[in-house]
Amino acid sequence: MTQQQLAQGRYTKAYISALEKGHAKPSVAALNFIADRLNLPPAYFLGGADTRWSRLEADLLLASGRWREAVDAYEALTTTTSDRVALAELSTGLAEALCRLDQPLEAIKPATEALETFDATSREHDAVLAGYWLAYAQYLAQNTAEARSILRMLLDRMRAGLQVEPDVEMRLLTAASYVEAWEGNHQAAVAYLEEARALSGDLDDRRRAAFLSALATAYYGNGDVEGAVMMGNQSLALFHAADAEHEAAMVANNLANAYLAIGNLTRATELVAEARREHELLQDQRELANVLDTEARIRLADGDTAGAIDFAERAISAAREIDNRKALTDASVTLARAAVQAGRPDEAITLYERAVELLREHGPSASVAEVLAEYADLVAGRGDHETAYRLTREALRRPVST
Repeated sequence: MTQQQLAQGRYTKAYISALEKGHAKPSVAALNFIADRLNLPPAYFLGGADTRWSRLEADLLLASGRWREAVDAYEALTTTTSDRVALAELSTGLAEALCRLDQPLEAIKPATEALETFDATSREHDAVLAGYWLAYAQYLAQNTAEARSILRMLLDRMRAGLQVEPDVEMRLLTAASYVEAWEGNHQAAVAYLEEARALSGDLDDRRRAAFLSALATAYYGNGDVEGAVMMGNQSLALFHAADAEHEAAMVANNLANAYLAIGNLTRATELVAEARREHELLQDQRELANVLDTEARIRLADGDTAGAIDFAERAISAAREIDNRKALTDASVTLARAAVQAGRPDEAITLYERAVELLREHGPSASVAEVLAEYADLVAGRGDHETAYRLTREALRRPVST
């Protein structure tokens, strides 16, 4: 195989030559690529080298937000490590990086293996962290019952006397809050965050901003929109101060929803525009789908039905592109509501039916109940009382969101 063939268009012939002569050091990604091209394990090229520096490199990549590179680094290191506990530590880092990349299904396996190893070797503190990332992966995969079970198990260990860092305890309580909010249990979500509030005093700006954002979300879900606006504005200011513009954009979108709920469409429009600019700049299609749905609902509230339909359809397209199921279901409901406002009831019935099917599959249950009630009202108005009765019966068997 020539140097050009080995490079295969991804690297240059000169780079391969420099590696061969020892004039350049390969990145973990390059090492994996070359090893794969030569049908050899990466360990073949590492020999007896001390891999501690590579582990440090992987941890630094994770800490600096270079998550794709961190995944490459951790995966390469797992092929060179035989120690069971060291492998579990690498698997925890790998699970975190995969969760950050929104790849929950890929994160579940390494997180599960790490948790099992740490439990078997009595590494209780490490087990809590691995369990946290396992619960987070299950939450991202919308397996909320499994996520809740794991988080309650970890919280029970703490309450039985296991001492963990306040930062870890806050993570668990915040995660438990998000799971309860997803299921429509907003009072339980607020309770978890109020428990965490006492631990938030010593946090840096970025972590305090994240906590306040979670608190704003919980307040909003529990019907305290004024509290959500107050906490959301504090969170937004702290994220801006910490130059965390991606997180600030997500908070801006959530704040836009809160201002929409209290009828301040001017402020809602300003905030959602800020969120969209940032997500477009970062090419974050997942969050952009959520923002486009927010814009659709603002247009709908302002009486701009055509604009609402346009933004809802764009949100659906973006959500399908990257499999953002929450944005897909939310935007489908918005599109159905826009069809009602446009005076197209037959189209709205079709759209509501599609939205309900998505919600039945992906949840949460509280949103299903709300949309079923709207759907029932629509079909009753068209004279189909039998279907309306059936939909209402189904709605009454589910919790209702605030």
